[in-house]
Amino acid sequence: MIINAEIISRPDSGEYSERIFDVESAWNSQSWTFVRFTDENYAQWCGQFRGERKSVAISEISKRTLILTSDYLFSIDLNNGDLIEFYERPGYINLIAINDGNFLVSDYYNITKILDKLSITKHVESPIQMDLIKFELWDGNFLNFSCDEFLNWNRHLKMRYNSKSDEVTIL
Repeated sequence: MIINAEIISRPDSGEYSERIFDVESAWNSQSWTFVRFTDENYAQWCGQFRGERKSVAISEISKRTLILTSDYLFSIDLNNGDLIEFYERPGYINLIAINDGNFLVSDYYNITKILDKLSITKHVESPIQMDLIKFELWDGNFLNFSCDEFLNWNRHLKMRYNSKSDEVTIL
């Protein structure tokens, strides 16, 4: 079972056993993201994913890891490293795992909760229209993040997402 996943630079040939996760599409970029996976025996292997690197997050509860690139959002099974599903052209900027087994993603303006499958999502409401969202750190059940108020870029805000109530508040 995979216990860790981290984005790395392109490895040297033969450094790790490698698996390529590619989706045939005329719209694919020429970029690749490399993710080093570590299993419970501390054996490591590398996954190669189409698109520029963005983020990776693991959920032991849902037994999956999500890899976000510029081209795709990939869902990988923690038990065997197989591709579960992918979402094409996601447009997301941020990705983070939630302590309930789900994931949060955001583009510049909206936060979305990914539930059991990549296609099952829930929009997270905010008290303001947001721009330039940037996830920061978890504090218990609260995700701290920053953003600007949309069309009021001089108003830089610290915000908080409550994973129990799915509410966003301004700090």
